[in-house]
Amino acid sequence: MRIYLDNAATTWPKPESVAAAMVTCLAEQTANPGRSGHQLSMAAGRVVFAAREAVANLVGLADPLAVAFTKNATEALNLALFGVLAPGDHVITSRTEHNSVLRPLKVLEERGIAVTRLPCGADATLSPDEVADAFTPRTRLVVLTHASNVVGTLNPVAEIGRVVREREALFCVDAAQTAGVAPVDMEAMGIDLLAFTGHKSLYGPQGTGGLCLGPRVPPLRPLIYGGTGSLSDSDEHPDFLPDSLEAGTVNTVGLAGLLAGIEFVESRGLARVMADGRRRIETLTEGLRALPGVQVLSPAAPYGRTPVVSFRLEGFSSSEVAWELEQRAGICCRAGLHCAPLLHRELGTFPDGAVRLSPGAFTDSGQIETTLAALAEIILAP
Repeated sequence: MRIYLDNAATTWPKPESVAAAMVTCLAEQTANPGRSGHQLSMAAGRVVFAAREAVANLVGLADPLAVAFTKNATEALNLALFGVLAPGDHVITSRTEHNSVLRPLKVLEERGIAVTRLPCGADATLSPDEVADAFTPRTRLVVLTHASNVVGTLNPVAEIGRVVREREALFCVDAAQTAGVAPVDMEAMGIDLLAFTGHKSLYGPQGTGGLCLGPRVPPLRPLIYGGTGSLSDSDEHPDFLPDSLEAGTVNTVGLAGLLAGIEFVESRGLARVMADGRRRIETLTEGLRALPGVQVLSPAAPYGRTPVVSFRLEGFSSSEVAWELEQRAGICCRAGLHCAPLLHRELGTFPDGAVRLSPGAFTDSGQIETTLAALAEIILAP
């Protein structure tokens, strides 16, 4: 028996429709999209464009061609940061960020970019007023996570978006933890650049993700240059979307799976997804708080957060708890620093980190009860 509670890292199992779509694509649609005029190439191109449309509709982006596919959110964030920022610019971020933001900004700081890393509150959220106060005349970009991958709390992105837009900077949001489980609307939230991944709550395969670009974003410097199937008579790289940011052949098979994953999410409806997530996380949180020696790091309320709860157990390291859970009941979870070292310093859990439980669409109440019972056994074991 296996109980999978590591959906914040990658969702599992995937819907059957995702695997079926990928098999069909492999069998019938894997010519090179946009490179040839024959029917197989055109069929592949239709798969890719349908995936662009699905992503654009999901995040409130008017132009599907402004969806640039990448292999994950990390690549998308690098594309945004290295594509926008230049020496002399100032960028505002936070100490809640994943290393996919922290590490590229560290490199850019060494190249002459000024970086302000805002502290967070006890619930790992940021104040829009603190973001406003951090602006300087050189502020070019604000880059923030939509939700903490450690404790699950949602940042007030719409309020921060208004602050950023009033000051005529660009706003980049890391939606790796929220696309598929929380409302994301680029226009309504004032988001200019949105990085997403396909393999988490969109239920697509690994190797899929992208960067969505709003109309205020100037042309970005690409990360790579090369063949696009367009302007083949020139050795100059295209300057139009999405070709300018998609050199090389895209992952057509993966995008077929991503499209099916988005369709799965949409078939359930965001309201149901959020309600199910709140119910699961409320049961987990209440059960954890009832156990002796457990320190729950995530907020008690199931609202305003993604379906993630992190905790520590007195007398045990986080890795020991995760190992015991798997040995006793086949429970798969995440222990450690979750690629967010600065946040764990803010929470006082560095360097050991915490244990993270993240249920998904296929997690049932019996699995949650088994998990809580296994933790109780660990606590009571001699």
